[in-house]
Amino acid sequence: MDLPPVGLGTMRIDDPDPVATALSVGYRHLDTARIYDNEAVVGGGLAAGLADVDVERDDVTVATKLWIDDLAGEDVAPAARESADRLGVDAVDLLYVHRPRGDYDPEATLPALDRLVDDGLVRNVGVSNFETAELDRAIEVLGRPPAAHQTELHPLFFRPELLDHARDHGYPVVAYSPLAGGRVGEIDAVVEVAEAHDATPEAVAIAWATAKEPVVTVPKASSAAHLRANLAAAALELTDAEVAAIDAVEREEELFPE
Repeated sequence: MDLPPVGLGTMRIDDPDPVATALSVGYRHLDTARIYDNEAVVGGGLAAGLADVDVERDDVTVATKLWIDDLAGEDVAPAARESADRLGVDAVDLLYVHRPRGDYDPEATLPALDRLVDDGLVRNVGVSNFETAELDRAIEVLGRPPAAHQTELHPLFFRPELLDHARDHGYPVVAYSPLAGGRVGEIDAVVEVAEAHDATPEAVAIAWATAKEPVVTVPKASSAAHLRANLAAAALELTDAEVAAIDAVEREEELFPE
């Protein structure tokens, strides 16, 4: 998929206004999930935003995810239909397997998702929080790479092997929690790079992530100022040395482990 460098993560957003504002300032990728319990909120913001800005529905990628108890073959279609209805869309642009756990069975779940593409309810099938072996199995069953792989990625945690896999197979990585849960301002290497560019640590974290081809990000923001700042951060150009300095940060601070 051709996704913009910065989209809107919506976990814990419970008001449609930030979603509508995001569209008005230029966002074209909205990311939610059934487990967030806010698909109707995102859908309300989408409808309000489209009514206020000169943008077509097809220009906005609306993504959601099936939770682990939605993944049995017979449950995929009803869950996806419920999500589309709550989002107020005829088709979900990108539907992820949220985690390969619970009722996930690649031989049943993935073909059920593929049938939704054939039926027009879903436009693209993605996966989230997969390991490389699970990605390989998904590619084998689907007969093609996923449309995208969403994974946690920020200066305190990222998996280089997942980026290598995406490059080898030609699909984007969607980085969630790129601001490390608000902790990027505590990371010395990030702060030093931010000071060198007269930028915020948050902007540097987003720029660092999007410098890693083929990564795009979905930071959460609510205020218009933060929405604009996150969107603009992808234009910040870091040197190879600055990227390497952040790469060298000691990690393993996973925010959302299994």
